[in-house]
Amino acid sequence: MPDIRIHREHQLGLAKARKIAWQWAEDVEKKFDMECTVLEGETSDTVEFTRSGVNGTLVVAADHFDLQA
Repeated sequence: MPDIRIHREHQLGLAKARKIAWQWAEDVEKKFDMECTVLEGETSDTVEFTRSGVNGTLVVAADHFDLQA
C-alpha cells in the first residue's frame, strides 16, 4: 500500500498535463536521482519513478493527476 497518495483535479486537458508531468519527471530525475519511465496511453499516461527507498506512479489524465508513492 502506498504511503503517499495525492489526487488533484485540473482543467488543463491531456496535452498540457503531459507537458507538466514530463517536466516534473525530468526535474525529479535531476534533483532526486530518480529513474522515470513514461508510459503513454490514449486517454492517460503513467510516469513510473523509482530510486533507493521510494517508488511509485504518477497517472496523468485530461482532468486529474494521481500520484502514489
